[in-house]
Amino acid sequence: MTMKTSDMKQTTICQVPGIRVGHAQDERAKTGCTVVLAEAGAVCGVDVRGSSPGTREIEVCKPVRNVERIHAVLLTGGSAFGLDAAGGVQAYLEEKGIGYDVGVARIPLVPAAVIFDLFVGDSKVRPDKAMGYAACGNASDTENREGLVGVGTGASVGKVGGPGGRSNGGVGTCAEALGGKLVVGALAVANSFGDVVDPRTEAVVGGNRQADGSFLDSVDYLKRNAVNPFARPGANTTLAVVATNARLNKEQAVKVAQMAQVGISRTTRPAHTMFDGDIVFTLSVGDEEADVDVIGAVAADLVAEAVVRGVGMGEV
Repeated sequence: MTMKTSDMKQTTICQVPGIRVGHAQDERAKTGCTVVLAEAGAVCGVDVRGSSPGTREIEVCKPVRNVERIHAVLLTGGSAFGLDAAGGVQAYLEEKGIGYDVGVARIPLVPAAVIFDLFVGDSKVRPDKAMGYAACGNASDTENREGLVGVGTGASVGKVGGPGGRSNGGVGTCAEALGGKLVVGALAVANSFGDVVDPRTEAVVGGNRQADGSFLDSVDYLKRNAVNPFARPGANTTLAVVATNARLNKEQAVKVAQMAQVGISRTTRPAHTMFDGDIVFTLSVGDEEADVDVIGAVAADLVAEAVVRGVGMGEV
């Protein structure tokens, strides 16, 4: 039997010093956004594995780019429309005097990525500048809600056999202290094309539910239906943010993001498809000494747990 998320140790990405999380959502329209604030600045790396991503400002997270630090990461519903919410995050940070100093202004750098939730709730309502600003206003270092909140409000998993049988997805978060002051945390939102599986037990915790209550085996279904009538590019995605107070440069942050993608692979079947926009961001906000491979290995475990927690907390 799968481990219930309530049995897992409740920790959050906010246990990483300098990280705050805020959610905002429209409960009626079933969409929302989540901001991970690093107001003192964070070295950021990114890894994109899905073939249908929706993003803003992720080039700044890559090596051989002039700017070293970003100030927040936004995860949002609304597909590409929802990227407008990043403007609200920028407005909030600019009011606080946070951003890259160009002399005449400070420009907050806010990488953003989207999930597709338009077929849940009201497709005409999407996260906007006001919602992004509200998420920042709601941010705290004690935020621990999971499931159908923020970007997870309209998230769902298991669309391989058609959207009618999907399960709720959602936001999950967790962290691990590695001794001394070193901490690694993760926050993820599951909105996948495929099933979500607890890697501890191999049990499906979210997927395409059949009339008899059982879950469709998505990979087996694809084997039997080489041309899938329910495949919709861009209609799915799992997103994650990893944060640590280990000192990482951009190259190392990218490597941690690459390794953390394994957490999505462990839990999501199939993962990284043509119809998913799977992305992992890594934020380095401290100066603790640590081996990048250790941080990456822990990040993979935490992303896997965050994905399972997000689906397990959703009200199916």
